[in-house]
Amino acid sequence: MPIESGPQRPLVAPWYRRRWVMIATLGLSGRLPDDRRRRRRALLRLTVAAVLLAALVLVPTAWIRAGASGRVVPADRAPAADVAIVFGAQLENGGKDPMSFLRNRLDAAAALISSGKVKVLLISGDAHGGSGNEVEVMRDYLAARGVDPARLVLDPYGLDTYDTCRRAHDVYGVDRALLVSQDAHLYRAVTLCRGVGVDARGVPAGCRGCQQVTIWYNGTREVGAGWKAAWDVFRHRPPAVGSTPDPALRQAVAAHAP
Repeated sequence: MPIESGPQRPLVAPWYRRRWVMIATLGLSGRLPDDRRRRRRALLRLTVAAVLLAALVLVPTAWIRAGASGRVVPADRAPAADVAIVFGAQLENGGKDPMSFLRNRLDAAAALISSGKVKVLLISGDAHGGSGNEVEVMRDYLAARGVDPARLVLDPYGLDTYDTCRRAHDVYGVDRALLVSQDAHLYRAVTLCRGVGVDARGVPAGCRGCQQVTIWYNGTREVGAGWKAAWDVFRHRPPAVGSTPDPALRQAVAAHAP
């Protein structure tokens, strides 16, 4: 036969267990505000550290922008100068043609010559670059567009922006010039050239036909390049390839004086 059980009593924890739970809960609730304060303090420290790190990373960029402040201007507002320096860049089609960045620079430089804003172009790039002989392609491109080859002086050892500026001053005797490149690069170029003794102003070349991702990449790259630029100027680094003074640029300017 089934065994009948008596009335069921509600399951209630003994008093000492209830008191323990209450004490533990009160203790936890008392600690929660402190935990939140600690989390806020930790978040504040992380935020301050991130801001300080970003400021440190951007110190060279701020120096570059300050050095070029008011010196990057459209071609129609640029002062006349004897020389414009055109910075080399990569080639395409097996090293036969300038890529979009370089093509825009060359078009802007040709316009400076045709408008009479400058007399001579100093074409600076890497004659042994990974994509080909930059300076020869630049010369041929400009000549094909009507620029007198006698107005072109080639520096085959402009291996980077600093070397171009330093060699323009030390080898070719440039102390004042317009610089032709894309806007993002021009600030660094102007500051570097000024750092080695060239009174420089930049003329933006634009970038018609350039891929947007390439423009973004080059703009981001300038942050890292700023550190190298600052270090090069600080230690007054000699160019990678040294040369004796070359009178070719001065002779070209003299030949085209009014």
